[in-house]
Amino acid sequence: MFGSRQTGVNAYAKIGMETGVLAASPHKLIVMLFDGALTALNDAAAGIKNSDIPQKGKSLSKAIMIIDSGLRAALDKKAGGDIAESLDALYEYMSNRLLAANVNSDLGMVEEVQRLLIELRDAWNAIADTPAASGIPQPNLASA
Repeated sequence: MFGSRQTGVNAYAKIGMETGVLAASPHKLIVMLFDGALTALNDAAAGIKNSDIPQKGKSLSKAIMIIDSGLRAALDKKAGGDIAESLDALYEYMSNRLLAANVNSDLGMVEEVQRLLIELRDAWNAIADTPAASGIPQPNLASA
């Protein structure tokens, strides 16, 4: 009549995630994409280790979707110039490696992409405390 307890927990978690996304700054949204891709890759690695083909495939597909439809789509190549172009090429490389990892059940390829994503996420987090990342206009102290 009321559904299972797990259904309620899942609904609550979904609302929590949606609220987090709505309240997040653009900078935080990118961090959330990195974290989501890394979580999917952890699940894919477990699928490879356990010979769980459906889990591996589903998780790698999710990671590829986050990389392509999230991280790559968020790039502003006009404003970002060479950095955005380089990131686009790196994201494409990661997606291709994950496709190959899926076909070959290659844990090493998954771990390579995990390392790359962790480095990018850590670099992204390092700029989180800068005034430009906050999106809040800073006073011009030079004219004061």
